[in-house]
Amino acid sequence: MSVDLKLNFLQHVGLPVTDVKVSEAFYERLGFVNVMGSGFEHKSGRGVVTMMQHGKTILELYQMPEAELDAIRSRKDGHIDHIAFDVDDIEDAFAKLKKAEFTILEPEPVFLPFWKDGCRYFMILGPDGERLEFNQIL
Repeated sequence: MSVDLKLNFLQHVGLPVTDVKVSEAFYERLGFVNVMGSGFEHKSGRGVVTMMQHGKTILELYQMPEAELDAIRSRKDGHIDHIAFDVDDIEDAFAKLKKAEFTILEPEPVFLPFWKDGCRYFMILGPDGERLEFNQIL
């Protein structure tokens, strides 16, 4: 059953990094520009995030708190954490996906102090454990 859900575009791809400043410099060399930086609270401390943009492509580079970095450092290959879709109405998207019985990871859309006025998001799981984010920039 298809869900009648309006997706505007692929909003961003989330990449966990071990040093956000080193990664920011790397992506700047590829023509990306830092368009937003913020922090976020996590169970093990405070993390940092940088949104890097090149044209219409946005990469979310985020560095978890120090206690979480060993898992990222031990990977042999890079890792895409999630793919985010832009939506106009986060509540509508949440309600439709919940009604359609998708596996939603958050009990309700979450606010983050990203961008000028913040954003709200939630994620669902795909069949192989991939995380798909639905995000509304406020």
